[in-house]
Amino acid sequence: MRHLPNIICLIRLALIWPIATALQTGQQLPALALFVAAAVSDGLDGYLAKRFNWTSELGKFLDPLADKLLLVTVFVESAWLGLIPWWLTAAVVARDVLIGLGALVYRLWFGALHGRPTVISKVNTAAQLVYVMLVLLRAASGMPLREILDAGAILTLITTVVSGLGYVIAFTQRAVALPAHAP
Repeated sequence: MRHLPNIICLIRLALIWPIATALQTGQQLPALALFVAAAVSDGLDGYLAKRFNWTSELGKFLDPLADKLLLVTVFVESAWLGLIPWWLTAAVVARDVLIGLGALVYRLWFGALHGRPTVISKVNTAAQLVYVMLVLLRAASGMPLREILDAGAILTLITTVVSGLGYVIAFTQRAVALPAHAP
């Protein structure tokens, strides 16, 4: 049972291709159902890992990877299909690239980066997940109203930018706080 959160993460990764395929073929309702399952799995694996102390090094890598691959894939595919604005997709992708590059640079230059997702990062992930669900729901059913999607896009943009800046600041503060190495 200890590996259940990792198995759930792998299932989430496996759902990415069917979601993208359903979107590409215009099957918005199946895409929505699969995306909701993937979103629920994100919360479920985190809950299980924390509740039963089933955390692992693999899980610490798999969970954010699954989140990023899922969201970036769906944002790009949905933008390509005209469901999500490109400006929002660009912000979402840029944030994830920025965080990934920042973590890589920190790891290469300063050492292991021990950290946890910030509160704003969790809020951002939730905003992105809910926004995509609303977009797919509208594509499948015509609801919610366009104004609700527009407000969701703005909220998602704000949390994306604030979260990205938060990571840049955190990486920079950690690097500056490290003791200087003598030559």
